[in-house]
Amino acid sequence: MPIRIQNNLPATEVLEREHIFVMPEDRAFLQDIRPIRILILNLMPTKITTETQLLRALSNSPLQVDIDLLYTSSYLPKNTAVEHLTKFYETFDAVKERFYDGMIITGAPVEHMPFEEVAYWPELVEIMDWSKSHVYSTLHICWGAQAALYHHFGIPKYDTPKKIFGIYPHSMTYTKPVKLFRGFDDIFYIPHSRHTEIRKEDVLACDKLRILSESEESGIYAVSDFTCRQIFITGHAEYDAGTLRDEYLRDLGKGLPIDIPQNYFPDDDPSKEPVMRWRSSATLLYTNWLNYYVYQETPFDLTTMAPTEPNR
Repeated sequence: MPIRIQNNLPATEVLEREHIFVMPEDRAFLQDIRPIRILILNLMPTKITTETQLLRALSNSPLQVDIDLLYTSSYLPKNTAVEHLTKFYETFDAVKERFYDGMIITGAPVEHMPFEEVAYWPELVEIMDWSKSHVYSTLHICWGAQAALYHHFGIPKYDTPKKIFGIYPHSMTYTKPVKLFRGFDDIFYIPHSRHTEIRKEDVLACDKLRILSESEESGIYAVSDFTCRQIFITGHAEYDAGTLRDEYLRDLGKGLPIDIPQNYFPDDDPSKEPVMRWRSSATLLYTNWLNYYVYQETPFDLTTMAPTEPNR
C-alpha cells in the first residue's frame, strides 16, 4: 500500500530502507482516487519511533492511505523537538472540521495516574467524543484503550502486582468469527508492556462490548463494540523486535525494578538477540482493520457517516 505522509517525515527514510512504498504528498495529489484518511493521535513521548512503527504496520494493503498526525495542544511533549511537532503535526483545532475513515489513539506512559489527573485529559475527552461523529472506526492502543473504555463505558483500570512485560500467547475468545482476526493462527503472540489492566468481569457487565481475544498470562487483549467502530487493544502488535529490550535496558539504567521480558530473549539471556514472533499478527491486525472496518464500511462521502450510538 502506498502510504501518503508528509514530505521529509523522518519515518520515510526508515520505511524506504525496508522497501515499504511511501508516497510523498506532492505525488499523491496527482492521483485521481479517493484515498483512505487516517488520523493518528500520538500520545507517546517517543513520537518518531511510534510514527515509524504504526506506518510500518499500516503498509500491507493495496489501498492508498493518507496519514495526518495529531498531538495534544494542552500538553507539550518533552521528548520531541518542537520543530518536529510544528512541521509534521496538527492540533485538534486544525482538524476538528474534517472527517476521517479511521483513527488510531496510541498509548501513553501515564498509567499510574487517575485519568482525570492527566494533564491533557479534558482535551482527550473532547477528541474521543468528536471521533464518534467524525471518524468511522477508531483503534485505541494500550493506555489509549483503557482511557476510551473508561470514558465511553465507565470501565475502570487496575494496577497490576508487577508489570505485564513480555511476549504472550493469545487466542480468540468471541464464539463467532470476527473479521479483525481473520487469518490469525489459533495461538498468536503479542507484546505487552503495562502496569495496569482491565478486568473481564467489568467488560462482560457492559452489554455494548464484547471480548474478542485474551491471554491466560496477560489477560484481555482485544475488545470492541458490536460494529467494530470502536476497537480497544491492550497490547502492542506494532512494536519493533527490539522495543522491549530498549525498555528493559532503559529501566535498568534508571535503577527501576524490572524483570526480564517474558518469552522474549532466547534462554532469558539479554545478551541474545530477541526473536520476533508477532510480525504476522501485526500485519494481519492492521490490514484487517483497514480493509474490513475502514475501507469496506465507510461511505464515499465521509460527511454522510452516521455517528456511533451513545455508549452510556
